[in-house]
Amino acid sequence: MTTLRNRPSTALLVVDVQTDVMAEAHERDAVVAHVAALVDRARQGETPVVWVQHSDDGLASGSNGWRIVPELAPRASEPLVHKNYGDSFEDTDLEGVLSELGVGRLVVAGAETDACIRSTLHGALVRGYDTILVSDAHTAGDRTAWGAPPPDQVIAHTNLYWSHQAAPGRTAGTVKTEDVDFGAS
Repeated sequence: MTTLRNRPSTALLVVDVQTDVMAEAHERDAVVAHVAALVDRARQGETPVVWVQHSDDGLASGSNGWRIVPELAPRASEPLVHKNYGDSFEDTDLEGVLSELGVGRLVVAGAETDACIRSTLHGALVRGYDTILVSDAHTAGDRTAWGAPPPDQVIAHTNLYWSHQAAPGRTAGTVKTEDVDFGAS
C-alpha cells in the first residue's frame, strides 16, 4: 500500500540500540530481547535488517558507548546507517539503502521512543513508507527531571497515537513482537 512505486519489500529498521542509549533505558533487557527476536525472525525470512547508529556531541562515533549493545550484532552484509539527527532519514543514506532493497514498508524498533523513534516514524510516513512500530520493542530513558512523563507513559502514549496514524496511500500502526508479520503489506 506504500506510495513508493516498485517497492514491495519490508525491512526491519533497528534504531539506536547503542550501549549508552540503552544503559538507563526502561525495561532495557526485555526490549533488547524483543529486538533480538525480531532480528532473528527477519533474518530467517530473508527480510532485510537495517541498523541505524546515532552520534552527536554526547555520543562520540567510535566510542564504547556508541557501539550497538553486545547482545545484538549487525552482520557485515546488513546496512548500517550513521546519523546525527533524530530522524534516521535526515542527512543520511537511509533512503538510498531502502530504495536499493526495494523497501516500501518499515517495521521499526529501538530507542529512544520520545526522540529518534518518533522522528523516524514521522519521517518514514511523510516520505511514503508504510510504517509499523513494534509496541514492545522500543524504549526511552527517564526524562522526568526535565518535565517529561515517566518512560512507561512515554512508551504507552507513543503506542497509542501511532496506532491511529494514517496518510493517503500509506498505513501505520503498532504490533507486538510476537505478532510481527514481515510478509504483510
